[in-house]
Amino acid sequence: MFYALIAIISGITNVISRSVNFVLSEKLGVYQSTLFNYIFGLIGSILILLISGEASQLFESTSYDANWLAYTGGLVGVAVVSLQVFLSSKVSSFYLTLLLFVGQLFTGIILDFILSGKISIWQVVGGILVIIGLSYNLYIDRIEEVEVASE
Repeated sequence: MFYALIAIISGITNVISRSVNFVLSEKLGVYQSTLFNYIFGLIGSILILLISGEASQLFESTSYDANWLAYTGGLVGVAVVSLQVFLSSKVSSFYLTLLLFVGQLFTGIILDFILSGKISIWQVVGGILVIIGLSYNLYIDRIEEVEVASE
C-alpha cells in the first residue's frame, strides 16, 4: 500500500512539474526551460544525496559497473521534459496525462515481455479498454464542441 501511495504522489508531481515547466517555457522557451529544469533537478538531487548519507558511494568503483546504456536515462529525461513542455500548449492537461499513461502502459507491457519473456493478456486487454475509453471521451468532446459552435 505504501508503494502505491508513493506511485500516486509521483504521478501528481509529474503533472505539476509539467504545468510549471510549461509556464516557464512560455517565458523562456522549451529548451531553456528544460535546461533550468535539469539545473534545479541536479541541485535537488545533490541535496537529497547529501541528506541521505549515500554521497560516499559516489567514489566507490562498484558504483559504476552498470552497462553504459543505464547511464543514458538523463538523455531520455531531457526528451521527456522537452516533449511534455511542447505538448502542454497543444493538448489539454487531462488528455496529455491520459495519452502519456497509455504510452507508459504499453511500453511497460513491452518491457516486461522483453525482460521476462511473458506477456499478460489481461494487461493488454486493460490497455485496449483504456484506449477505447479515451477515444470515446474524445468523441463526446468533439460532439459537444460542434453543438456549442452551432448554437
